[in-house]
Amino acid sequence: VGVGSRAPETAQRFAARFGIPNAHGSYESLVADPQVDIVYVATPHPMHASNATAALNAGKHVLIEKPFTLNAAEARAIVDLATARRLVVLEAMWTRFLPHMRRIREIIASGALGTVYSVVADHTRDLPDDPKHRLNALELGGGALLDLGIHPISLAWDILGQPQEILSMARFKATGADAEVATIFRHAGGAMSTTISSSDNGGRNVASILGTEARIDIDATWYAPTSFRLVDSQDKVIESYVSEVPGRGMQFQADEIERLVAAGTLAGDILPP
Repeated sequence: VGVGSRAPETAQRFAARFGIPNAHGSYESLVADPQVDIVYVATPHPMHASNATAALNAGKHVLIEKPFTLNAAEARAIVDLATARRLVVLEAMWTRFLPHMRRIREIIASGALGTVYSVVADHTRDLPDDPKHRLNALELGGGALLDLGIHPISLAWDILGQPQEILSMARFKATGADAEVATIFRHAGGAMSTTISSSDNGGRNVASILGTEARIDIDATWYAPTSFRLVDSQDKVIESYVSEVPGRGMQFQADEIERLVAAGTLAGDILPP
């Protein structure tokens, strides 16, 4: 319906490229647009909180790119404001809503894995090393944790629930941004998750969910539409899943917030605030 940018010419170029009818030369103008119901905040990390606040104060539901905000205090403020105004706020953790992840949750709920004790995942990419690039500049929320690590951490939470104990270590760049971060979480029942994320070396980008009776091996790239196998303790493949999703699969998170708005509910089961 509309796009907003800090400069009119930028908004106009984007609108022309994607056939968007309304180009706004400021974010304030966009959130004031009466035709707009939901605002997708896709600005750099440090702007998420202020942009979402403006949209919520204008009465718009909000889909916020990950990371939701830079820190927990900002996140709580956004969720409290959305709740007070009876508006939907959803993190754009697109992986949660992909069909292969929905099927994986069904398999786990069926008990096919037995007791799930471990999640292992990596998100390792060879990304630009320019110190001024948003990935490396602290003032732009740079670092592997917020840009990449959030994916496997969200997977661990999705499968095993909120961590009860958190251990982590990182390797830093000259800018002070983290180039690599590793985490070990302990979850309920003694389950553990391990993740590693890096912005300066490319890896396999696969994940495994391990249970007492079977495991799920998710192929590269596990956080995008992909395939997986359910394998029993004797290494026999019980189920093979092949994704038939066109493109990157961003449409499913949009479907989710539209569904929540239409139903008049503030939170879904897959990713509540």
